[in-house]
Amino acid sequence: MEDIYYPSADGVHTIHACIWRPEGSVCGILQIIHGMEEYGARYSSFAEEAARRGFLVCAEDHLGHGQTAAKEERGHFPKDGAELVLSDIYALSLRVREYAPKVPFIIMGHSMGSFFCREYIARYGSQCAAAIIMGTGYKDGATLFFAKLLTKLVGAVKGRGYKSKLISSLAFGAYNKRFSPAETGYEWLSAEGGNVRKYVADELCGFGFTCGGYAGLFSIMSKACSSAAFRAVPKELPLLIVSGADDPVGDYGKGVKTVCNKYKKAGVKDVSLILYSGARHEILNDFCGAQACEDVLSFMQRHCKNAVE
Repeated sequence: MEDIYYPSADGVHTIHACIWRPEGSVCGILQIIHGMEEYGARYSSFAEEAARRGFLVCAEDHLGHGQTAAKEERGHFPKDGAELVLSDIYALSLRVREYAPKVPFIIMGHSMGSFFCREYIARYGSQCAAAIIMGTGYKDGATLFFAKLLTKLVGAVKGRGYKSKLISSLAFGAYNKRFSPAETGYEWLSAEGGNVRKYVADELCGFGFTCGGYAGLFSIMSKACSSAAFRAVPKELPLLIVSGADDPVGDYGKGVKTVCNKYKKAGVKDVSLILYSGARHEILNDFCGAQACEDVLSFMQRHCKNAVE
């Protein structure tokens, strides 16, 4: 793994990104868009296996995350944060495609990153060979309107940098209720307790979002869940949607199926859905991790010539 840095679209920060290169020739490029309150290097194990099969893999740390952000900035997006993060994601795409301009390019997003991925393919899908949407969900316009309004009101009173327990509770408070014992509050992430404890112990994870952070999150969710976003995806773009069947982000499969059906209704011809029974939010860090990794890599290989078996 190597580190690269490039200017953020916000004109202030320097974006940190990781790159995993194959030893031989590049068969394809995979860009990973990480989720909320985590960072790109958490996908190292998966990225290393993809690199072994001939893929050049990259992942940036969003604004407010990972090595891009100072400790006091974690969980915060500036004004227009969703657009800035999406611009930073696309800037990395342009950079890595210069390394191997003639090979297929695949985009993958997990959790919050899945919503960025969905908006990415609505805008830039014609530049992609395939897309993987992992740990996603669906919220209707009215719910997201209320979420954005509440966030704006709290931010106006307390400041955009304020971390609101009310907003956090409304957004994620119910996620852990189905799981016991609930020792950490993050049991909804994985059925594997060791992986949950690793997340809790990692200072670059689980730091909470500010009002500015939530404004960006709800903004990208609104864009990604809009009818326009579903219609804008190229009809020939192959999509793989993967999720844990017990993932509260996807409403325990219901929201994931809604996303799948909306793409199909919009005319996207090749949409595959895999729900892993008993698995929770982070399928790559759950008991199904090896199978999920293989399923995703097999999908990638089908859309890239010269991939290593």
